[in-house]
Amino acid sequence: MSSGKIVVLGSNSFSGASFVRTCLGRGAEVIGVSRSAEPHAAFLPYRWTDRTTSLRLFQYDINHHLDAIMAMIDAERPDYVVNFAAQSMVGESWKNPEHWFRTNVVSTINLHEQLRRRDFLRRYVHVTTPEVYGNNASGPITENTPFNPSTPYAVSRAAADMSLRTFFDAYGFPVVFTRAANVYGPGQPLYRIIPRAMFFIRQGRRLGLQGGGQSIRSFIHIDDVCSATWALMKEGRPGETYHISTDRFVTIHALVEHICDMLGASFADCVEITADRIGKDPCYALDSSKLRREFGWKDEIKLEQGLADCLAWVDLYQRALEGQATDYIHKP
Repeated sequence: MSSGKIVVLGSNSFSGASFVRTCLGRGAEVIGVSRSAEPHAAFLPYRWTDRTTSLRLFQYDINHHLDAIMAMIDAERPDYVVNFAAQSMVGESWKNPEHWFRTNVVSTINLHEQLRRRDFLRRYVHVTTPEVYGNNASGPITENTPFNPSTPYAVSRAAADMSLRTFFDAYGFPVVFTRAANVYGPGQPLYRIIPRAMFFIRQGRRLGLQGGGQSIRSFIHIDDVCSATWALMKEGRPGETYHISTDRFVTIHALVEHICDMLGASFADCVEITADRIGKDPCYALDSSKLRREFGWKDEIKLEQGLADCLAWVDLYQRALEGQATDYIHKP
């Protein structure tokens, strides 16, 4: 039995490609849209499955190809659109903030203006970010917490979220918002802390740890995020926001120490303390009880098992990863 037709925007991103894999595994027909050509298969979880006969891919950019995207959507009449597409790096958003606002605000709102007119769309899942709340060191926060963004990236995402809220209020646009922190898993780009730490230690390279790694985060495995996103795509209440998070919080310092222990390496020999980035929020702590209560969802993969999964991926693809960029490369 078919699970419906799904358009995934940002299908070559880590989260997007992982969600495509989940959808294919559940019998859905998937249409992936990405502005970039496919990277190495090591970074494409949907290429690790044999179900790609139900996947079609289009290389479109929401900044430049909105008409083509909408023509495809009109031709396909999907049941769901799930949007992972965004300029997503936080620290780099200070360098060219106009690029973040063009993609995350102007082009995204243009997309929403078109999608709201498509009455065949059952649900639009807007994958957003806890960065919109700013620092929340006082404890786990609910979905009703006021926005207090502290970076150009966070401001751009908050602006689109607020605009989309008006679309729900005015037009009944069937949007469901998701916010997850901090997502990790096999296939994540090497500029992210977990794969970067593992790869650098394996390569005998020193890892720069911003601000000594004192920030507090809750790391959630991508498979748990995808299971929640699937449930919200199918049954999430339009107009509602859902946090996707674990209840376990660790400092980045403790996380990297654990990775060093896993690899039998000395933290002092592997890590170099560097200056913290501007506008970095000391703590993200999300209350995910709403998702758990309404859907019976729970995170299944504990941090230790998830880190073991990541290390197995690094070791499996180590030779291929040696030829890949380890720093973020900005694409305007």
